[in-house]
Amino acid sequence: MKADKHMQIPIVSLPRRIPVLPDRKPQENIPQTRFERERLKHLVAGFVDANSARLVPPLVLDELRIAAEDVVRLAGVDPLYTDYVAVLLNNEVWREQLATVPYGRRLLLLPKCLRVEDKCPAPFDEFGLLCKQCGLCTIQDLQEEAEKLGYAVLVAEGSALVMALIQTGKIDAIVGVSCLSVLERAFPYMEAAAIPGIAIPLLQDDCKDTGVDIEWVWDVIHITSEDKTRRLDLDTLRTEVQSWFVPASIEALLGPADGESDRIARAWLARAGKRWRPFLTVCAWKALQDDLDAPVPESLKKLALAVECFHKASLVHDDIEDGDLERYGENALHVEHGVPVALNCGDLLVGEGYRLIAESGAPAAVQSRLLAIASRGHRTLCLGQGAELCWMRDPRPVSSLDLLQIFRQKTAPAFEVALQMGAALAGGGEDLLRILASYSEALGIAYQIRDDIEDIDGSGGRPSLPLAVAFERAKGENKAALERVWRRRQAASPVLIAEFAGQRCNELMESYKEAAVRSLAGLDNASLKGLLRRVVGKIFQVEIKGWCSEFEARNAASRPAVAEAVG
Repeated sequence: MKADKHMQIPIVSLPRRIPVLPDRKPQENIPQTRFERERLKHLVAGFVDANSARLVPPLVLDELRIAAEDVVRLAGVDPLYTDYVAVLLNNEVWREQLATVPYGRRLLLLPKCLRVEDKCPAPFDEFGLLCKQCGLCTIQDLQEEAEKLGYAVLVAEGSALVMALIQTGKIDAIVGVSCLSVLERAFPYMEAAAIPGIAIPLLQDDCKDTGVDIEWVWDVIHITSEDKTRRLDLDTLRTEVQSWFVPASIEALLGPADGESDRIARAWLARAGKRWRPFLTVCAWKALQDDLDAPVPESLKKLALAVECFHKASLVHDDIEDGDLERYGENALHVEHGVPVALNCGDLLVGEGYRLIAESGAPAAVQSRLLAIASRGHRTLCLGQGAELCWMRDPRPVSSLDLLQIFRQKTAPAFEVALQMGAALAGGGEDLLRILASYSEALGIAYQIRDDIEDIDGSGGRPSLPLAVAFERAKGENKAALERVWRRRQAASPVLIAEFAGQRCNELMESYKEAAVRSLAGLDNASLKGLLRRVVGKIFQVEIKGWCSEFEARNAASRPAVAEAVG
């Protein structure tokens, strides 16, 4: 797909984008939103964990159906999704065994209907489609990545062919993408061979120009026992990090407050926030440890707190500079206490961040690296914010390319500092820090694009990517109207901006998310690579809280009935 002349994306080795396909009929018995698919996977994982004694692979079809009906009944899932839940159950019971199979002993089976049929130049032979690497569909990206890992890859349908490959003794596990009906027909062959298999159902059932949850496939093909973090509960870890930002924990790490300004600054630090940045610091450190269950050291807590101090300080200053009156649904700090006090508290938090690094207890050489990481990030962020402020003195249309450069300077450094500090504390080398910089750049840009999409009318008072894209694509009176919006002479029209920019901005966000994952290709540490891949999904998905605990409570209450049902 050719990019617009104004939309060349400044990221090296950006993955190919999928063209807009014709309207496709969804499979009615498969959830079409990522939130619902993630919710069901979460439920199934909790069910399998709670019933591991009886859910031992290979499960026969009757066992799967009974277990799927249990999940549907106990968790209040729409019975329409029973077959889909059965697939998820089978995936979950095989997941750990699949992880132990070397990549070179696995088969990735893709359906030919993922191609854009009317434009696909690839021929077929007796083994299936021979991809011509035209970049029109997802097949090339998935095949290239899987083969690079060592997989055998087939783009074909047919259980007989798969069974023949299993019988050669060269395939010990299968990752398969297909529609539910084909998966159901293939299940007896998989069960008879007792071979680990994970299936990802297609989202459409038209057998032409279909689609699949790419992030799900990407995650599954990379599963490996070398990744010690693959079973790490990221929600629990994030909850632990959140607990460090209550007033008592802040005081334990910073010492007693010293005057009113200190108390105001600490109250702001404890105020609501997603804590993604300190969470990333902990993730980077934890993935580099031999013992994942080792307690988090005080030095890491101080670095995580320092990262949040820098972030909260930047928010105080941003709100003043941008004229924003609210933050987290409450009055901004300068509205509550006045501009002079807010400026001072922001400066105080910057100082506290550097003090925490200096007092972290890290060895002198490591401490020097940490200070260098923080100061570089601080400088780059100010340059990005400065570019925005210069625009605000003379509001005018900004190209999407220039705006992405602002994102690169303003948003990405906070992610980079967070990850690099955690890795540096764990002893990571410079090569690792460079990979984390590339990952953070793409992740930070994607994160800012999402914020702009959510604020698509540009009411935040700063240059907006949807507005930039819409202006570049509009013509005539629409372009004139959008220019007046840029110059603050007219209120924005969310409908008009979404019409010209909504789809393209979503494509850009997905591209940078994929670029973040691809930037990890040179990372040798399987645990860190796996964890950072999952972090992308965690940051960009709708949060799911309490499903496992809710399910386990219901499951415990009805366990006698379930036991009786299965004999």
